[in-house]
Amino acid sequence: MTLSGKHALVTGGGTGIGLAIAKALAAEGAQVTITGRRLNVLEEAASDGLFPLAMDVSDENSVVDGVATAVAARGPIQICVANAGIAEGRALHKTDMDFWRKMMSINVDGVFLTIRESLKSMTQTDWGRVMVISSIAGLRGLKGAPAYSTSKHAVNGMIKSLAADFATKPITFNSICPAYVETPIIDQNIESIMARTGCTEEEARHMMVGVNPHGRLIKPEEVAHTALYLCSDMADSIRGQMVQVSGGEV
Repeated sequence: MTLSGKHALVTGGGTGIGLAIAKALAAEGAQVTITGRRLNVLEEAASDGLFPLAMDVSDENSVVDGVATAVAARGPIQICVANAGIAEGRALHKTDMDFWRKMMSINVDGVFLTIRESLKSMTQTDWGRVMVISSIAGLRGLKGAPAYSTSKHAVNGMIKSLAADFATKPITFNSICPAYVETPIIDQNIESIMARTGCTEEEARHMMVGVNPHGRLIKPEEVAHTALYLCSDMADSIRGQMVQVSGGEV
């Protein structure tokens, strides 16, 4: 497979899953725009084939202007990876509107805006791949995280609808749904669990690892290789799917 000549946009591309996907796409020849709110993090991550662009997915003007800037610099977007998101658990009775809106603004509105703006140039080409990095929480309820689970169910529904809309077009839409992945979010979740429960760091980590049936955290590169496969010609018939990378979660 070669992605030479293809322009990819990866939101939240400076760390974790996003960076792993961006590097994998660049290794196959794509020109990859990586976005995030912290330009210094993006610049540190940038390498051959990766181009940093400050963009806040929760801000419509930022997304509109950012995607337009990327298209002007590197041409139509043909691979859109809506990866930017936040993950935080909180009991429903302790969830205020500020927390709820922040979760939806980034995890749902950000995906919507990213895809909408990317499609403006993608639909002018003869090939495209759109992926959302969702979660197993979008396939079942995640205990202790109703707002997060709701946001991931929402984007999975968005992908199914778009796949139906574009069923006869040369653009595919899919979600990748990982379980717990070894990223900086894990460290944040460990601190949150410790604060809520009073458990030790080791106990908090064990709680997350225990969700993965195969008994270990998933590597970001495993998710990246799944994204690469969805970019291949052999994946053209995979549309509107919630592809699990979850260590055997059923």
